[in-house]
Amino acid sequence: MSKTGELRLLLVDTEALERSATDDLQRGVWGSWPRLVEEFNSLNGRALALGIDSGMDPIERVPDKHLGYMTGVGAGTAHEKAKFSEVISKAHRLKQRLEIELDQMSVPKAAYDPIERLSLLCARFHTVVVQLRHRHEGRQTLDVSDEYDVQDLLHALLKLFFDDIRPEEWTPSYAGQSSRMDFLLKQDRVVIETKKTRPGLGAKEVGNQLILDIEHYKKHPDCGHLVCFVYDPDNRVANPRGLENDLSRSSEDFSVTVLIRP
Repeated sequence: MSKTGELRLLLVDTEALERSATDDLQRGVWGSWPRLVEEFNSLNGRALALGIDSGMDPIERVPDKHLGYMTGVGAGTAHEKAKFSEVISKAHRLKQRLEIELDQMSVPKAAYDPIERLSLLCARFHTVVVQLRHRHEGRQTLDVSDEYDVQDLLHALLKLFFDDIRPEEWTPSYAGQSSRMDFLLKQDRVVIETKKTRPGLGAKEVGNQLILDIEHYKKHPDCGHLVCFVYDPDNRVANPRGLENDLSRSSEDFSVTVLIRP
């Protein structure tokens, strides 16, 4: 992915962190702040790896032995509230820094990269899921609880950027079996495969399934690039970036991009 694409993804993740921290602070979800601190430090590190110095030091985390009394139910300690405010403030500053960097790069508005667009959709997917749960007067909504729900919501989001979306195309046989792909963007020669982690479908099982999927899809005449979106809202994949790196590949004939989000 280009540096511009990585910056845009980083900006999306930073915006999501700022919203999440603000929401948790308002609702008094005090126990989430250690995770929010780790997320900010990770985002700040990603910015530095892209050559962008935010000018901010990592947020100091509290030793695990001191977390017990700080994450319980209650009104929230002054330390907890201060940590939320620090995460929100620094995430906002990092967001502004990234926006300035992207503006300075002056990327042409007409630039079209289907993989960047898909990466942005996948990055925002969990934010959309969370937002859908909050409807006026308790109205019915889509609760993404299984892989079919992931496919339905992603199909709707794909329509923001793509016109020709073909669901459930057959793939050629591999090891005596054929299967259906989730979505085919035929004009772009891109196939999208979705997974959702659950009990019994963690990192090992997802990895094994994707290895088989890759063998199926690389034989399809309309697939030049396979995008595997793994929705992991419960963080069942302990090392998502490692699994992404292990399975992603790039070549002229067939490329694979694995995206494990959030």
